[in-house]
Amino acid sequence: MDKGKRAFDLIVAATSLLLLSPLLFVVAVAIWLQDFRSPLYVAPRVAKGGGTFKMVKFRSMTVGADRAGIHSTSGDDHRITRVGRLVRAYKLDELPQLWNVVKGELSLVGPRPQVPREVAIYTPAEREMLIIRPGITDLSSIVFSDEGDILQGANDPDLAYNQLIRPWKSRLSLLYVRHHTFRLDLELLALTAVGLFSRKRALSAIARLLERLGADPMTRRAACRQEALVPYPPPGSTTIVTAR
Repeated sequence: MDKGKRAFDLIVAATSLLLLSPLLFVVAVAIWLQDFRSPLYVAPRVAKGGGTFKMVKFRSMTVGADRAGIHSTSGDDHRITRVGRLVRAYKLDELPQLWNVVKGELSLVGPRPQVPREVAIYTPAEREMLIIRPGITDLSSIVFSDEGDILQGANDPDLAYNQLIRPWKSRLSLLYVRHHTFRLDLELLALTAVGLFSRKRALSAIARLLERLGADPMTRRAACRQEALVPYPPPGSTTIVTAR
């Protein structure tokens, strides 16, 4: 499957970059005009096997925002620029990652790549996510597309992320790692598009998909997002994270 997946990724990413080039240009100019700084943000992410690569995306925050020591972004984060809020709302900031797909560093579908600092605290169970190429979207990307809203108002966004979001994102990503097929990739790409316009429909479809994949009841309940998230241990641990 790997060769077929790679060929599909390359064709779709290269074609998308070509077709979306006018939109990419407009977004880049809009970001540049805001403060006359680079419209791109390039930062290290952990690759398949545990190495690192430079992931590129449109900059949605003020220059130097990553030096604040906060890695999780809440919806009310003052570092997000005015244009940044717009591009984040429609996931336009992710489009330059198609270049990482062309280079073979990312796949269209796969566990979202994390910063080295986050991977360093992975449990052994979570490290299973590193056996395949990370991706632009997956189950967890759709379920937690409102991550900023969840973290809004948190005194410590990184701690809130590790307690409320990471446990379920990791479980969903591990589910993908264990069951990924070409059919599943196509389904997740379609649901990612659906989620941009109707989150309710996307989550409903995800619920049926998780049932088909045999997800455990707690993960399915969390993914439905009909209940408030509560602190929970990450996969492979019985301890809730209490520090960043």
